[in-house]
Amino acid sequence: MEEQNPQEESLKFNPRIDLGKLQEAVAQIKGQIGKVIIGQQNMIELLIISILADGHSLIEGVPGVAKTITAKLLAKTLNVGFSRIQFTPDLMPSDILGTSIFNVKTIEFEFKKGPLFSNIILIDEINRAPAKTQAALFEAMAERQITIDGLEFDMEPPFLVFATQNPVEQEGTYRLPEAQLDRFLFKINVEYPSLEEEIQILESKHEQKNRNPEELIKSVLTAKQIAEYQETIKEVIVEDNLMKYIASIVNNTRTNANLYLGASPRASIALMDASKAMAAINGRDFVTPDDIKKVAYPILGHRIILTPEREMEGITTEKVVQQIVEGIEVPR
Repeated sequence: MEEQNPQEESLKFNPRIDLGKLQEAVAQIKGQIGKVIIGQQNMIELLIISILADGHSLIEGVPGVAKTITAKLLAKTLNVGFSRIQFTPDLMPSDILGTSIFNVKTIEFEFKKGPLFSNIILIDEINRAPAKTQAALFEAMAERQITIDGLEFDMEPPFLVFATQNPVEQEGTYRLPEAQLDRFLFKINVEYPSLEEEIQILESKHEQKNRNPEELIKSVLTAKQIAEYQETIKEVIVEDNLMKYIASIVNNTRTNANLYLGASPRASIALMDASKAMAAINGRDFVTPDDIKKVAYPILGHRIILTPEREMEGITTEKVVQQIVEGIEVPR
């Protein structure tokens, strides 16, 4: 019988928190979505993290890169309520919140809930709705509640918004205000697939014939399990030196000469929560600097604004975030 090397034994790591079921659930979700979606692993992983960290996500990419279908299939893997809302320039707040209707029998007004009263909300082309509708959505995203006719309605957990927008066509769109962008945990930039992935997409589509891709997806998690895993994420350890590392990164965005607007303290909290979820899905009950680096740009990219001079020079927010992260000493 081969003897165990004492050094190897000392390197073994037994997590303080049982993450086995969480990892298994994440693997099942990825497996279900992988039946239909080829590639886009970064988008899928970040969306799963946003669920575990209880945060909304904004998905940006050109038409046809599977933004909507990926979010829709992810919602299908969760046994919770789902609503899809297509935002248009004529959409009014009552179209998403609901409206009070007079009941002749009771001689009273009754509130009929709109599509926003669900668990997973997929909003297509979020930047096409006018300011009034954006403001109505903003309260629901920010406070997990809706106020109508002086009455408050709490949103049933989980309540998560996955929104898409097209960065190319700007006609008929309304720019999202910074305060609303700040409410999104992630802004996920979706790229074109590689040549190999595009070939696989064609082969997969050919094999599926006319079958509805949603029929291939099975539910993996219930609302109760999601709540349990969200609580588990909160128990992941973040050392003091890593909290200082996170705060230093965010603070640097406020003093950086390339930036006109830096990130808020909400960004620091988002970095901590998302890095906890990143650690957990990788089987660790503690955060490492790499976890923070992986989620830094999706969290900070939409919360910062370049100075006009840097924008004219063609410098991107991604480049600035990269420089900030690389310029701060990594804790040991």
